[in-house]
Amino acid sequence: MELPGKIFRFYYEGFRSMTVGKTLWVIILIKLFVMFAILKIFFFPDILKKNFKTDTERSKYVIEQLTSNQK
Repeated sequence: MELPGKIFRFYYEGFRSMTVGKTLWVIILIKLFVMFAILKIFFFPDILKKNFKTDTERSKYVIEQLTSNQK
């Protein structure tokens, strides 16, 4: 149990003493948010909800796609 605490403290102390690194991490987190949250809304519509009305139809379609022998 002591090893995870040492690892956490190692990264915590290293991050706390950063100056430029904090700004870079903020930029990285903002970019990840934009990539996964914003772009998903506009470019990846929910095809299953659009093409099928019930959960049963959706599940049958997914099972067929996963178990079919497509190349």
